[in-house]
Amino acid sequence: MRAIWKGAVTFGLVNVPVKLYSATEDHDVPLHQVHDTDGGRIRYKRVCEIDGEVVPYEHIDRAYDDGERTVVLTKKELAHLPAERDREISVVEFVPSEQIDPIMFDRTYYLEPDSKSTKAYVLLRRTLEETDRTAVVKFALRQRTRLAALRVRDEVLVLQTLLWADEVREAAFPALDEPARISDKELAMSAQLVSSFEADFTPEDYEDEYQVQLRKLVDAKLEAGESVDTAETFGETEEEGEGAEVVDLMEALKRSVAESRSRSGSTSGSGTRSGSKSGSKSGSGTKSGTASKSGSKSGTAKKPASRSRSRKAG
Repeated sequence: MRAIWKGAVTFGLVNVPVKLYSATEDHDVPLHQVHDTDGGRIRYKRVCEIDGEVVPYEHIDRAYDDGERTVVLTKKELAHLPAERDREISVVEFVPSEQIDPIMFDRTYYLEPDSKSTKAYVLLRRTLEETDRTAVVKFALRQRTRLAALRVRDEVLVLQTLLWADEVREAAFPALDEPARISDKELAMSAQLVSSFEADFTPEDYEDEYQVQLRKLVDAKLEAGESVDTAETFGETEEEGEGAEVVDLMEALKRSVAESRSRSGSTSGSGTRSGSKSGSKSGSGTKSGTASKSGSKSGTAKKPASRSRSRKAG
């Protein structure tokens, strides 16, 4: 990984030098736009509306338009804003971790110690762990002031940028203002259904089925030479009827519980764990799902090859 930012976490008189790394990455199959008649590559160009010339990125500045006037802001002006020059992650307060609503989370970064001594880093980490608190911090990154949550994950300090309060929309749905009468039997049956699906969350049990199928389609088209029939590759899928409405909520809950019991009963002998997980583990230790990996060349061992072949196909 390559550090994208260097600075220091500060709280009180404590200064913790750190490097910032992106903690997540995109696993999507890279695709680009082409002309449907001849396959020619379609690219986006930055064209000036005054002279019609293509403008190199280094000659592009930012501007603000209020509807009547336009103010041009140069790269030099933006770089000299006080908030952008500040290289500190300043702790504003330590709050109970459960008070931060997950809807506010944006991007996640890892913090690595940037000092020969890791004592200050470990001190901050252990303090957060033992007090069960999350540090609310402010810092500047890429010409924006950021609000973030500083917490611990697997003995590493993690920085999760937060949306500002005015960036979270209010959920105002008039339909929810109408009272709904829920009987005790319906609530009990619903709780029973939830109980039948209870499990510990294991992210590795899930996979991005669309990307698996996309890789399978790319590999099949490469082997076929020119094109391949999608239905032959993935099989026909019946579309569900639109506009269907559950008339009897109690009956639907009963049927859901019965189906769940039937699934768990049919798999209990073989040791297979059933549930709503798309990548549930079978008794042989392989993962099953909508897009089975058996017979596909897009399995885990060949993902790098598939990715490089997809680029050549463009």
